[in-house]
Amino acid sequence: MTDKHVPKRIFPPAAQDAAAARATPSSPQTEDSAYRLAFQDTDFLLREDLRPVRFQLELLKPELLLEEAGIASTLVFYGSARIPSKEDVPAIRDAAHTPAQKKIAERLAAKACYYDEAHKLARHASRVAMAANPHHFVVCSGGGPSIMEAANRGAMDEGAPAIGLNIVLPHEQLPNAYVTPSLSFRFHYFALRKMHFLLRARAVAVFPGGFGTFDELFELLTLIQTGKIPPMPVILFGKSFWNRVVDFDALVEEGVISPNDLNIFRFVETADEAWAIVRQHYEI
Repeated sequence: MTDKHVPKRIFPPAAQDAAAARATPSSPQTEDSAYRLAFQDTDFLLREDLRPVRFQLELLKPELLLEEAGIASTLVFYGSARIPSKEDVPAIRDAAHTPAQKKIAERLAAKACYYDEAHKLARHASRVAMAANPHHFVVCSGGGPSIMEAANRGAMDEGAPAIGLNIVLPHEQLPNAYVTPSLSFRFHYFALRKMHFLLRARAVAVFPGGFGTFDELFELLTLIQTGKIPPMPVILFGKSFWNRVVDFDALVEEGVISPNDLNIFRFVETADEAWAIVRQHYEI
């Protein structure tokens, strides 16, 4: 044996097979959908009974790309898509006409400070993210506006990668401009999106929000409470907001959670407080 070179593979890559398939001569047989390669047949992949395969693909694609990008862990940001930045407050007020609308506008305006705090916390985390490769505490958000935008913007300001996990909605929500393009993912299934939020999460910052924020927060609390995942810093911004919309003490008094369950999360008002909790937990 004179040639000592051992090839890495003997079968051609899928892209090469796909290109060859497109060059197939036309006939009644080759034009029928049954003849298409399975991975090129969109109609086949979208069949109802192929849903488990689509679940697997939606789990696998971001996982592979995040691993290739050297993302070891994340700091996840949850929060409303409606909280304005301070620059947007005048527009929020101008759009309010009735007394009820004006009251809501003022409450949203009062929350504009959280845009700044999300931006600042993201900058804290991103300095650590850029200090080593693989990257730790990489900013990860839902990729949309408001709190999500502030988080991704903070990462970009530090020259760090920023993940955005977007979701297909009836009224399309485009990724914000601060998500790293190669780390901007789009999901069909909420379940798979929520799984990717937590697969690499080592801390979670939760800002005031609505149904989506509650959904993500309470699933996280349940996973920690039931021991499915180990405790991590779960930081709720805005104690007055959270105590107004959720009576955590009443849950204890009603006997449906234990007093120790209230230790799963911490309340803060500022990014510096939040980052101090993360640093203390991991001895950074």
